[in-house]
Amino acid sequence: MKKLADTKLSVLDLAPVIEGKSIAETFRNTLDLARHVERLGYHRFWMAEHHNLEGIASAATSVLLGYVAGGTSKIRVGSGGIMLPNHAPLVIAEQFGTLETLYPGRIDLGLGRAPGTDGLTMRALRREMTGREADFSELVQELQHYFAPVAEGQKVRAIPGAGLQIPIWLLGSSLYSAQLAALMGLPYAFAGHFAPELMMRAIDLYRVGFQPSEFLREPKVMIGVQVLAASSDAQAELLATSLYQRFLGIIRNQRVNLRPPVANMDEIWNPMEKELVLSKLRTSVIGGPEKIRSGLQKLIDETQADELMIVSDAYEHANRLLSFEIIARAAELSKV
Repeated sequence: MKKLADTKLSVLDLAPVIEGKSIAETFRNTLDLARHVERLGYHRFWMAEHHNLEGIASAATSVLLGYVAGGTSKIRVGSGGIMLPNHAPLVIAEQFGTLETLYPGRIDLGLGRAPGTDGLTMRALRREMTGREADFSELVQELQHYFAPVAEGQKVRAIPGAGLQIPIWLLGSSLYSAQLAALMGLPYAFAGHFAPELMMRAIDLYRVGFQPSEFLREPKVMIGVQVLAASSDAQAELLATSLYQRFLGIIRNQRVNLRPPVANMDEIWNPMEKELVLSKLRTSVIGGPEKIRSGLQKLIDETQADELMIVSDAYEHANRLLSFEIIARAAELSKV
């Protein structure tokens, strides 16, 4: 059985915009967080592509990854993920080929198939949409083609990009990407931090159907999880009300910046909304050091995940830094 102290921990930063703060401050906090978790021993620092979403500032994902990689020295930096249907695969190959050339051996490319936005914004992103859009698997294969060594007579190349060994992960919150990752022999990351309903089924499908490839000989599973650590369980629960308000806004279709903690969520949500929010956060681990340790070990016991990708957002940046510090101590990251 896997132990927490033997499991890689990584960080997913959604570049949360804090109510009353600027996006410029958000970006400064992102780099400060990356440097902080690098010192603590976290394995990766990923950012996700979202568009036209109030409260999330990571739309220009590749640009921000360059900013983070340039401001750190050893932590792996990557996308969790790039929403590939929004882009021509050649463009992504060039962008990540550039990142890998600048920061060799440190770049990951996680790919998703959702638009990362609403339908109207999706159409604005995909201005050349035709009646028949390329299948996600076709887009992934085209991207792999651009990263492969240049073939004789190849007319279109990614410069830079061709011949570079950039790890590709498939990301998902449903069963489709699990099956595709298994078929293609690629590592798989499940978005348990916001869509836990199908997590165990997706992991099982991936592992059972996995076919070894030139990229990966055995299945590799990463789980996204919401974790908020504080000095005590009570303090963590108070800080978590900012997270509850964010998910409540999603349920109400009211995207908002990250709001301050509140003393009583029952004054804000109704019983049905409370149940929906907590169901979306059923895999979350919120508490003081001991509850963090036991909660993360329980998740590893259930999933046998090779790696946990942790989202830990708090209204105050100092509380966010402390959360990752407590998590690192609970997981004994210095021993991994």
